[in-house]
Amino acid sequence: MIKALITGITGMVGSHLADFLIKETNWDIYGVCRWRSPLDNVEHLLDRVNKKERLFFDYADLSDEVSLIKIIRQIKPDYIFHLAAQSYPLTSFNAPIDTLNINILGTCRLLEAVRLETEQDNSYSPVIHICASSEVFGKIPAEKKPKTGIHEECSFHPASPYAISKVGTDLLGRYYAEAYGMTVVTTRMFTHTGPRRGDVFHESTFAKQIAMIEKGKIPPVVKVGNLESLRTYADVRDAVRAYYMLVTKNPIAGEYYNIGGTYTCLVKDTLHTLIDMSPMRDSITIEEETERLRPIDADLQIPDCRKFKSHTGWEPNIPYEQTMRDLLEYWRKRVETGKEFLTR
Repeated sequence: MIKALITGITGMVGSHLADFLIKETNWDIYGVCRWRSPLDNVEHLLDRVNKKERLFFDYADLSDEVSLIKIIRQIKPDYIFHLAAQSYPLTSFNAPIDTLNINILGTCRLLEAVRLETEQDNSYSPVIHICASSEVFGKIPAEKKPKTGIHEECSFHPASPYAISKVGTDLLGRYYAEAYGMTVVTTRMFTHTGPRRGDVFHESTFAKQIAMIEKGKIPPVVKVGNLESLRTYADVRDAVRAYYMLVTKNPIAGEYYNIGGTYTCLVKDTLHTLIDMSPMRDSITIEEETERLRPIDADLQIPDCRKFKSHTGWEPNIPYEQTMRDLLEYWRKRVETGKEFLTR
């Protein structure tokens, strides 16, 4: 039986990847999570976990190398999707050391665990997906942005401790491929969203606030940060399909790919798209909050994904409007439960 290991299975992307693999493959799926990881995103999978029906949770921590060595040795997964990270750029300005430790050293600890196992067992050779980020390209001046979008060979100019950590993650993946012959492939995914998106990200906090406004939980004011950044959106469900194709369609050790959607707009356009989907659209106002602003913003995020598409044949299928509608519906259902939420 083929085994897949997903670090960060309780996150938005990890949970959707688990959904995809359960539906589209017959693999056994092992999810790595910390003992304190919130389980909201995987609640619909817990019955399967309890019954041990193709889905298993194992406890480990990227800051604890022993736990990672133990998991790799016990499971020996054929595919490893390394998605776990401190993934919020704004938080990284306040917690740079934690961000660098989890994202860079955590990735190194995981790759070392795999390397040690391959040294002990010469027959073991998993395919490893290292998830970097489009944030590695950072703040590219408009005059330097390629006409076709940001391609893989654009220089790195990270604009946050998070982005710096992902540069390290990216380079580590390539290093282990080149130095040790491990089949490691790296992705720089551009903005991807949809149901289960964390409320610290702009489009998700917009949707959450709108859902709370509709239920009378908060006044009809959406609090925002920088609305002038340009983003290109993909749906998380298209993203996890891309990740599956990445590791199954002739994976090339050391390769690195940009992946992203095709719909580009300003953050303020995304806000207005979501507001226009609300029956309270005419009464909602917008207010900027200083604490929502980054010291530096990666504000021209337009990808050139031709390399990945050419290699795998992947194309995004889910329209931007459906992604945003599904995100808003996700938050409406959560607010409908009567739970209390921070207005962040």
